Amino acid sequence: MELFLFTVDPRWGSAVVDAGAAGIVVDWERRGKERRQLGEGTQINADTAEDLTRMRAATDGRLLCRINGSGPWTGAEVDEAIARGADELLLPMVRTTDEVDRTLDLVAGRCGLGILIETQDAVERAAVLASRPLSRIYVGLNDLRIDRGSDELFRPLVDGSVDAVRAEVAQPFGVGGLTLPGGGSPVPSDLLAAELVRLGADFTFLRRSFTADMAGRDPATEVPRLLQSLASLRRAEPIGAAGRRDRFVAAVTGRERLPAALPA
Repeated sequence: MELFLFTVDPRWGSAVVDAGAAGIVVDWERRGKERRQLGEGTQINADTAEDLTRMRAATDGRLLCRINGSGPWTGAEVDEAIARGADELLLPMVRTTDEVDRTLDLVAGRCGLGILIETQDAVERAAVLASRPLSRIYVGLNDLRIDRGSDELFRPLVDGSVDAVRAEVAQPFGVGGLTLPGGGSPVPSDLLAAELVRLGADFTFLRRSFTADMAGRDPATEVPRLLQSLASLRRAEPIGAAGRRDRFVAAVTGRERLPAALPA
């Protein structure tokens, strides 16, 4: 599973990539985000075009740039991000295929384009969106929760929504975010990691909790440890995987679930 770190700190980003992460995400998404996420305690970055240039110079890892949602500004953002060295762009808050098709036309094959499925409209259009030549597809749980008017961040992972999207996606697929083994709240990161493995996620993000949990720690030790924990989960026996799924569902729903039936 590839790990992508949200950062504009060249030393920190290069250290995490050198330790085994796949790349860096520079985040330009701001238009309408403060209003949309008002009072939600979510992270709103203030990354700039110059930050993208600095991160390109700092690492040979894959460099992703999350631009703003589709609008009249998209063409300029696409050109700027490509000129400054982005390997891929991420288009957030997708609702329609027209938004994706227009952005693909603007990119014109000059770099990859991935999308974030984080609206109910996009969930319902997952099959047709995934038919486009996209570099990756990621389910964004925070904005999907807000779009649904829900207060349960991980509900799409237990109500079948993410599974349904995953079934339509042939491109690299991602969801959620991870921190160090043993961390994570309110759902332990170990259980969330097991859920990503169950879904066959190809990548995920390292964000605020990872950066906070890494305080005073060496990326050269901790990133390989995280990757090894994911490898161990992929090798887990089916009974153990089923038990972790039960514990994940219980952690999300707040109630116990009957254990999976054991073979005779």
